[in-house]
Amino acid sequence: MVDYKQYFKGKKITVMGLGLLGRGVGDTAFLAECGAQLTVTDLKTKEQLKESLKKLKKYKNIKYVLGEHRLEDFKNKYMILKNPDIPLDSVYIKEARKNKIPIEMSASLFVKLSGLKTIAVTGTRGKSTVTHLIAHILESAGKKIILGGNVRGVSNLQLLKNVKGGEMTVLELDSWQLQGFGDAKMSPNISVFTTFFSDHMKYYRGSMQKYFKDKANIFKFQQKNDVLVVGKQALPFIKKWQKENKERIKSKIITAGEKLPKNWKLNLPGVHNEYNAMLSVDVARLVNIPDDKIKKYLTTFIALPGRLEFLRSVSGIEIYNDNSSTTAEATLVALRALGKQKNIILIAGGFNKGLNMNDLIKEIPKYCKEVILLSGTGTELIKNKIKNSLEVDSMKKAVTEARALAKVGDIILLSPAFASFGMFKNEYDRGDQFVNLVKKLK
Repeated sequence: MVDYKQYFKGKKITVMGLGLLGRGVGDTAFLAECGAQLTVTDLKTKEQLKESLKKLKKYKNIKYVLGEHRLEDFKNKYMILKNPDIPLDSVYIKEARKNKIPIEMSASLFVKLSGLKTIAVTGTRGKSTVTHLIAHILESAGKKIILGGNVRGVSNLQLLKNVKGGEMTVLELDSWQLQGFGDAKMSPNISVFTTFFSDHMKYYRGSMQKYFKDKANIFKFQQKNDVLVVGKQALPFIKKWQKENKERIKSKIITAGEKLPKNWKLNLPGVHNEYNAMLSVDVARLVNIPDDKIKKYLTTFIALPGRLEFLRSVSGIEIYNDNSSTTAEATLVALRALGKQKNIILIAGGFNKGLNMNDLIKEIPKYCKEVILLSGTGTELIKNKIKNSLEVDSMKKAVTEARALAKVGDIILLSPAFASFGMFKNEYDRGDQFVNLVKKLK
């Protein structure tokens, strides 16, 4: 492992994007503690970032440029630490590249500096469940792991403090974080690619090719001793990428099965979770965990918050939080997993990500008796196409209406199919509001 304090001490670094989720704050605090000379720049204003700024108040080696970015902050620096969601065509990143300044991202920088063997998971759907299931199996088997990447509230640079030696790191990586691996020209030792569907099309300007290009960094730089574990749904896209780019993947490729062996049990609903489990099983086998142990540990894993998470039963009505489903495909999976009869009151809607909703609109009547739509740009596009639906302007109204409509044997399901911008601070805020309101139901 690199001596990270010396690595950052006295270095002039621009942090691009502080954000409100805590990761940017954690990374910035870490760099400040190491003695770096920081410039933090964010398009959000001082007022919008006040919670984040409060946590960094004690550091005197941070200069802030808020409400704007300036070209001068992308010159004469040791590195730029870029946070997710920076536009692909950012003139500021172009300026840094022109000035031969390295562009780093926290997850890939953590891997580079820690020197740990890395297991990482990406995919449009399933990556969180697969990441945490792998971590659960490994930890249950006595392996020392460090869990990071796209995990709520986790600052990847702060994880460097946890490296004592002998650990493996297990990372969930979204397409943005994988840009950092592309810049660093490296891929994890064991990579998992779950599924590939249309998502983030506003960001990628409608280009599935650009979206896949970022995802491909999870395997692109793997070497012959590395392994790529891929789900059957994603495999054709990987083959297509190889053909189009005339590139051969150097690592060993394992295609995971879609169903668990007979007599194996998983406490998660839906065939999609068996698919997720088999990806995790293959990874566990690669690190020499025997099948009897894997089988046992699968039964002790519980659903993650916001992923078909059973919250409670109220007067014979089951309530599920599937807040992380922000695409039509994800919401369809939830409906199919729970909708054995037409008994779902669905809470959906939100911000338009430029995705096709036709299949979801077509299938909703098979599973849902009522649909409550949260106001937003996406809701505007679909509300007139869904029968038995009503629009509300707060989560409180959504839960109140759902409870009033539900009868014994019904299911209330939050599975938005859209992003959370507009009505909520972020995706976590939407889920937290729902969970808190459900707790208060009598």
